[in-house]
Amino acid sequence: MASYIGRRKFLATLLGGAAAWPLAARAQQTMPVVGYLNQGSPESDASRLTGLRRGLNQSGYVEGRNFVVEYRWAGNQADRLPALAADLAQLQVTVIVAAGLLPARAARAATTSIPIVFSVGADPVQLGLVASLNRPGGNLTGFNGFVGELGAKGLALLHDLVPGAATIDFLENPNSPIFELTTRDVLAAAPVIGVKVQISRAGTDRELDAAFASLVQARTEALLVGSDVFFNTRVEQLAALAARHTIPTMYSYREFVVAGGLISYGTSLIEQYRQVGLYTGRILKGEKPADLPVMQTTKLELIINLKTAKTLGLDVPAKLLALADEVLE
Repeated sequence: MASYIGRRKFLATLLGGAAAWPLAARAQQTMPVVGYLNQGSPESDASRLTGLRRGLNQSGYVEGRNFVVEYRWAGNQADRLPALAADLAQLQVTVIVAAGLLPARAARAATTSIPIVFSVGADPVQLGLVASLNRPGGNLTGFNGFVGELGAKGLALLHDLVPGAATIDFLENPNSPIFELTTRDVLAAAPVIGVKVQISRAGTDRELDAAFASLVQARTEALLVGSDVFFNTRVEQLAALAARHTIPTMYSYREFVVAGGLISYGTSLIEQYRQVGLYTGRILKGEKPADLPVMQTTKLELIINLKTAKTLGLDVPAKLLALADEVLE
């Protein structure tokens, strides 16, 4: 029911009130249909959808004018993804956009014929999604944002910002499909950087509250938050928890810094999904996923919130300011 309401809300907003729903249903008879599958919720998807629509627009596709979207959100319940993917397959949508690893796996299990464009945070070959990066084969292609491999660099940047921190806590979701990869890389980087790393785990709201209570009790000097859908759908909550407990915190995406977080390092969600939109547009024009090489991120961005740094009593080093792609004041 949540996915139905979310779909209707988006189409109604786009096409104008009560008449939008039947109009969208009629439009699907003549327009290509993009299925959008995400583990999260509409509220956490603004940047992704902004990028996706931008890429599609640049390909000549405008939602509601010459294509429509069937939105499916799992409401942070991963076990709903297979049924939602099967629903899109049953509708015989033209192409499925899978926002994340678990949606991509669910979509792949649901269909071997409908093209799938994914966005994931680690090597899709190692994850078993495609045969190779240059020639994916099958019905999948997409974008690798490398977020699972950026924890070590994030740790180093956070240590540059808080050089007095002898121990940095790494908050990760143990249920994440790339939990072992990210944890291994961060732990391997710690002695090189000259800092100790303490691992904290949270995969539910209750565990997240408990984790921050433990961080406060341990007087944690700095925190690195892993990139995972659980955290990425709680942007404002995590930024508020870090601010409330005055813990200098590094995140993976700009959205956290805009919400009041201290610093982020990673790919741009808008740019990432713009690329996904461009590939989706090419498939709508007739190209095959098997012939489209998997895209790899070419731009990483460092974002710093000077107001938050001042509140925490931190002086941002000049070299970090020079490296920053954006400084929020």
